Amino acid sequence: MADGSNATTTGAPRTGLPAQAVRPRRPRGDPRLGAVAAAFTLAQLVLVRPDLGLGWDETVYVSQVSGHVPAAYFSAPRSRGISLLVAPIASWSDSTVLLRTYLAVLSGLALYLALRVWRGHFGPGALALAGGLFASLWVTLFYGPEAMPNYWVAIGALACAGCFLRARANARDRAARWGVFAGAALMAGMRPTDAVYVVLPLLALSLRRPRLLAVLAAGLVAGAGEWVIEAYTSYGGLAQRLSAASAIQGGLGWHLAVADQLRSLGGRTLCRPCTGAAPHPAVTLWWFALPVLAVLGAVVAVRARRALPVLLPLACAVTAAVPYLFLIGYAAPRFLLPAYALLALPVAHGLVHLVTAPAHRAGRILAVGLLAVGLAGHLAVQYVVLEHTVHSSAASRAEWARTAAALHARGVRPPCLLSGYEAVPVAFYAGCGSAQTKGHDARTTVAELKRAAHRTSFAVLTRPHGRPPTYARTWPEEKVGVLRAYLAPGTRRGG
Repeated sequence: MADGSNATTTGAPRTGLPAQAVRPRRPRGDPRLGAVAAAFTLAQLVLVRPDLGLGWDETVYVSQVSGHVPAAYFSAPRSRGISLLVAPIASWSDSTVLLRTYLAVLSGLALYLALRVWRGHFGPGALALAGGLFASLWVTLFYGPEAMPNYWVAIGALACAGCFLRARANARDRAARWGVFAGAALMAGMRPTDAVYVVLPLLALSLRRPRLLAVLAAGLVAGAGEWVIEAYTSYGGLAQRLSAASAIQGGLGWHLAVADQLRSLGGRTLCRPCTGAAPHPAVTLWWFALPVLAVLGAVVAVRARRALPVLLPLACAVTAAVPYLFLIGYAAPRFLLPAYALLALPVAHGLVHLVTAPAHRAGRILAVGLLAVGLAGHLAVQYVVLEHTVHSSAASRAEWARTAAALHARGVRPPCLLSGYEAVPVAFYAGCGSAQTKGHDARTTVAELKRAAHRTSFAVLTRPHGRPPTYARTWPEEKVGVLRAYLAPGTRRGG
């Protein structure tokens, strides 16, 4: 490759000038990587749109640092990394447009930096292709500007694995060691358990390199430290928090979720329960091609005796995907973002081989043409699914906003409290707190809610034909959007 790991900058170039008169070139950013990152940011702003309201999980993460709404209950599986990431905006502004723009720009910059780490192991064309493949997936575009942790785990995985290779090859590369630390900390701060699965191959390779192993472990500890401390302060200990997290996810164990992930590729952001038919084959073709092309890239790398830079991201992708394909009983396409980011490297390596391997010019032209047609079809499919996903997500979030407005009109205004069906996201839109007595977000009792009903503006939400809890059945009933609200005696209706 043009900039393979065997290339060096030591020794004076053959210019006829004295060695001391020649200044070494400073590495510069590759314009192709910059173009991919810029296009990724622009696509988020144009296709996902900054005015898209916050989703359910986003309201939980943003509320932790928001100065405008009470913090929602923070369940055991969640980590506060994404809340810290959005804090520079969410702590002083309630503008969704500003928050999404900030995340879109930040995600594009992060993608650029994570890809740059790999310049010593892949040619600039292959790297740009890898970045383009990952960035063009509908799930990447949708979650890039979302206040969700999965994209950032993917970025941390890319950076950590790339810096690991550099540090392993050169023990004196302090920048690479800091990159390993930062990448591991980013992953663990966003989703600690995901980070552990991603770094399993890195841990195995560093067993005989104590310094590198210590840096990797330190990154994981730094990122997950708050999560572990919080386990003891709020969840009864680390074992109890892990057990509670497993219960919320349906109980970790053998669950064949491959078919569930396949069904979710049609734009279902959460597939739980995951029923119904799989999407059209045109929508899922890329998913089946992904492992084939990744294996092709690995085979090519092994034959060229440059296996590790391709096999390592492939191995990390496999370990990252295992829990979401085989250990939980539901699916969400965002769960596999780290695997997709890592697989993009061997896939791009394999595709570059396909278009450069033919010995004759006509064969190369044909290969390039077929690849161009395939990529164009892939982009078209991703755009269609993304548009569908954005439209359906916008509709549900707009409904929460309408429900919040209806509650305001009936006197449920800050400071206020909501409970019941979809109380968490509706409360965020209404500027209220939320509290549940059962389910994954249970954090209070019926007695406490009864007391709250006499001192604050309080409403219980139900489905259109649902029944309220016993304590609220005598309260006045109002229609709020498509839901029903039962207003507590302390609520001044129409006030």
